Amino acid sequence: MSDDEADPELLALLRQHFFGKSNQEDEPETGVLEGAEYVYDNSIDVALDMRATKNAAALIYAQMQQKEFSTENWSEHELHPKTKDESTVAFIFTMDLLNFSFWSLRPEDERFAVSYRGKTWTGYWSLVASLQRALEEDIPITDPHYWQNEEECNIESLRHVFRSCTDEEIPLLEARLACLREAGQVLYEKYNCSFTKCIEAANKSAAGLVNQLARDFDCFRDEFRFEGRRKPIRFLKRAQILVADIWACFNGEGYGEFRDIDKITMFADYRVPQILATLGCIGYSPPLLAIVARGDILESGHSYEIQLRACSIWCVELIRREIKRQHPEAKINAILIDFFLYDTMKQLEAQGKETIPHHRTRSIWY
Repeated sequence: MSDDEADPELLALLRQHFFGKSNQEDEPETGVLEGAEYVYDNSIDVALDMRATKNAAALIYAQMQQKEFSTENWSEHELHPKTKDESTVAFIFTMDLLNFSFWSLRPEDERFAVSYRGKTWTGYWSLVASLQRALEEDIPITDPHYWQNEEECNIESLRHVFRSCTDEEIPLLEARLACLREAGQVLYEKYNCSFTKCIEAANKSAAGLVNQLARDFDCFRDEFRFEGRRKPIRFLKRAQILVADIWACFNGEGYGEFRDIDKITMFADYRVPQILATLGCIGYSPPLLAIVARGDILESGHSYEIQLRACSIWCVELIRREIKRQHPEAKINAILIDFFLYDTMKQLEAQGKETIPHHRTRSIWY
């Protein structure tokens, strides 16, 4: 932390002393945006082009309007759940518990893929297809009791659940089993084996639910140290996208009702930085650009990776602010912008129109 940077924890204690109650207790904050801005202010390897960001905001808003992009798009995909009940919450929790690291170094026809309903699914959709297929085969893959049963839920049973139609296995299979084990234990000890109890404990606060996930589950605590700052930089990608998916699936109602959903930021992965670079919104230093262009592995927590993720969060926030400035009536937030940018990047990839590769980091965080 720099000498002129206020300590949020000290400020909270002073407020509590003088006013009797902490503002943070009233309205939870994730700290993700604050950390992203700090990295952006101190980044030397990733820069934002403000003119390109402003132009991108206009383009994104126009296309989102044209496509009538909203939370309704989430349930329209054939693989996403169509019901709106507790079983759907369990499905989404399992999905985002395991929603990480699907990229491959192999050619498209040799990478990990799942055959389901007469189609071949890759990337994120290979995960969703695997879960749907398992449920149809009466494997209780979304049940925390199952995750804790070491005889039934083990590396071999998961290998069957995530069986590929190619020779490549799903990446980080053992890490996925560890995530299920830990989550099952936490849900058993704290939330009566039901993620809906965790949602209820957040009292309709999206930020509060993200903080609960980061506090109670090690596998959701996506944060890293960055030079010059005492507090870690929080990304909380899977915790945030879990809350966003529940909000989108339930259209902001029932389990998806959150009074502060707009506090959720863009989900710092490898696809959205790629399209932001394609749009000219972010640029890389020559050493970082060379690493990305060659497809070299960036270690999780490396300064390059932290700058890429944090500056992407801040860039999407600036896009959101520009859209709201030009269209104050727009019902838009970072979640919808992220969903739109991710879908657009996947379309460009399918069309062979990628102008820059995505960075490659193998981790459970995204």
